[in-house]
This record gives sequence, C-alpha cells and structure tokens, in this order.
Amino acid sequence: MKTATNPAPAAPASTKPVKLEKFTGDIKSVDAMAKSIVVAKTQEEKTFGVTGDTEITKGKETLKFEDLKAGMNAVVESKKDGEKRWANFT
Repeated sequence: MKTATNPAPAAPASTKPVKLEKFTGDIKSVDAMAKSIVVAKTQEEKTFGVTGDTEITKGKETLKFEDLKAGMNAVVESKKDGEKRWANFT
C-alpha cells in the first residue's frame, strides 16, 4: 500500500523591491510603432519601452502615450530587463 506524500512547499516569492533607475532629460523622439521614447540629457541618450502598465503623469494629470511629444521634459523611472529599459515617468 502506498501512502500519499505532500509536495514540497513552493519557494516564497521574492519580496525584494525592484530597483528603479531615474533619468531626467527632454524627449528627443517618440516611436508609436515600437511604443518607446528616447530621452536625451546633454551627451547622453536613453531609450525606454512603454507598456500598458506604464504610468505617465504631468503634475497630477494622467497622460496617454499619444500625448508625449518631442521637446517635453521627462523624469523617467525605469527598470532594466536585459538590454531594455521599461519606463514609468512624469
């Protein structure tokens, strides 16, 4: 006769907070097809991907991706996933 064994408990989910990188500059370009923006500050440029979960605000007002225009000032908080950066910005 076999007895049932309980499976090993699942490993606890990591509660380590995701480290966000902050970058401030002006939006150089917006790519609607790739859902990304390029933000430039002096000699440095960074490209950020935008997802449906990305929060875009201007002051207390919530904006849509389509509202972003070249020349706007942006403060981007992003997390890096491989070589891509995913944005939350104001």
